[in-house]
Amino acid sequence: MDKLSMLQARRHAKVAIKREQSDACISSAEREQARRHAKVAIKREQGDACISSVEREQARRHANMAAIRSKDTKPEMIVRKGLWSRGFRYRLNHKRLPGHPDLVLRKYRTCIFVNGCFWHGHHVNLRFDDLQSTIANSACCKIPKTNRDFWVAKIRRNKERDKEEQKKLAEMGWHCITVWECELKPSKREETLDSIAFTLNHIWLQDHQTKVLPYPKPDEEDMQMPMAAEKCEGVKNSKIRSKLSDCLDRIENN
Repeated sequence: MDKLSMLQARRHAKVAIKREQSDACISSAEREQARRHAKVAIKREQGDACISSVEREQARRHANMAAIRSKDTKPEMIVRKGLWSRGFRYRLNHKRLPGHPDLVLRKYRTCIFVNGCFWHGHHVNLRFDDLQSTIANSACCKIPKTNRDFWVAKIRRNKERDKEEQKKLAEMGWHCITVWECELKPSKREETLDSIAFTLNHIWLQDHQTKVLPYPKPDEEDMQMPMAAEKCEGVKNSKIRSKLSDCLDRIENN
């Protein structure tokens, strides 16, 4: 054996000794757990290789949509904090009212709905072509190109349900205010919250104002009433004077 082969044999022997020493330190449970992790990693790599880009995109979109909450959303929290700082008190998601409004102000008989622009179709136009209705995109509501029919039907159904629920609330004597997500951007947030506060105060004043009846205009008969009163007063005065004169005559005679 030459020197080079001898050096390589020594290196292989050292590596084998170190491997045996490390294997002796690792317990059987840890060794089994490492094998399982290796198998899972291999299966994951094989599965990722089989999944197409379209399926991967659909899975990512499904995960994003499932993460969206129906309560305590960011726009709703902005409206809550803004109204609370302005002195308004409210209840959340009243179950006895149609549509379960996000905020209910009983003092003002007002329900506030904080709607997302995409889910409720803000500024989208419904078009009817050959007995089929479509929805045109807006600046704040863009419908996905994939599975478009599903999203169009869902947004249309949400818009119709919103109208029905607000109609029921109006019949029950409630006022409805709709706040859109695009109106709560930092550049428009304070203006939107101030307008909500102004609307609530205007509703309260309008519901609690006293009805001031106009003073009735006098008719022709009413115009003649003071003259009749003056005549009556003159008759009464003449009778009093005659009685006084009679009393004075009696005193003088006695």
